[in-house]
Amino acid sequence: MAVKTALEWLSSCSGCEIAILNIGEALVPLLTEHLDIVHAPVIMDHKYYGQCGDEGGQMQIPEAAIGIVTGGVSNEEHLEVLQQMRRKCKVLIALGSCATQGGIPALMNGQDSRKSFAEVYRSESTDQDACLPDQGVPKLLERTYACDEKVKVDLQLPGCPPNPMHIAEVITALLEDRDPVLPTKSVCDTCPTRREGRGRVTKVKRYLENVAFDPEKPISEMRCLLEQGYMCMGPVTAAGCARREAPSCIDARVPCRGCFGPVLPKGNQMLDMMNALASNGIDFKSVVDRRSLLRFSGAHGNLRAPRKAAVREDG
Repeated sequence: MAVKTALEWLSSCSGCEIAILNIGEALVPLLTEHLDIVHAPVIMDHKYYGQCGDEGGQMQIPEAAIGIVTGGVSNEEHLEVLQQMRRKCKVLIALGSCATQGGIPALMNGQDSRKSFAEVYRSESTDQDACLPDQGVPKLLERTYACDEKVKVDLQLPGCPPNPMHIAEVITALLEDRDPVLPTKSVCDTCPTRREGRGRVTKVKRYLENVAFDPEKPISEMRCLLEQGYMCMGPVTAAGCARREAPSCIDARVPCRGCFGPVLPKGNQMLDMMNALASNGIDFKSVVDRRSLLRFSGAHGNLRAPRKAAVREDG
């Protein structure tokens, strides 16, 4: 008997849904034999409040055994949808870094929202008297939240986008009533590059030039990019992106950007990366923008708007 499954997207880009499609041929038997998708706005026309939008006062998401949510929680509609998914789904999965750590939308957490909206809607190129949209637009929350900050999440699967093989493993494990087998280490732990220990590099290099490597040699002959002085976030990023012999960014000979979020669910990639730089003899003060290290993990209070400097009464 097929298992009823519901999918929802919040503050997201549909990249996670594309990752589901990228499961490939293995997705066909899952969809045709094992899963009964009863709700998925990205692929089916299912209205929250009836076909005309006004047939009942309560959100109508069907009950399901498995619920998959992508995207973070940025406004009141996202929160209402997430809470309803939690009520209607026996097992709730947060899929993708936006859902698990806030992702790109949580970059807004590091800005003054009022100032940002004023710049967007009242810039020199628009009407100086323009008002912020408030008709038929869900009210924004004070910041972007990860799903587990608002409801109980049973399983989290990060990634921007998440690894299709891991999505298939999670679904298959649920169908077989077993724990999924997923990576638990860091990107560094799965990286085959050569490590030589602390070297002569003392400052972080901006990625304006190619890293040093021989295209004729295997990646195992390339020296660790962090040891080369590049901001590679492998030490503080959860493994899981690799689809070949090395993590995806490293496989392309570029530094890890941290898209799978912290190794530990409640970790802070910025603080952990400062320690990693120091342990490699690199001056963390040479990092141009430390807050950008939280570009994928700004939820859980990690990324906050800068505080205004206090004004001293004595001048």
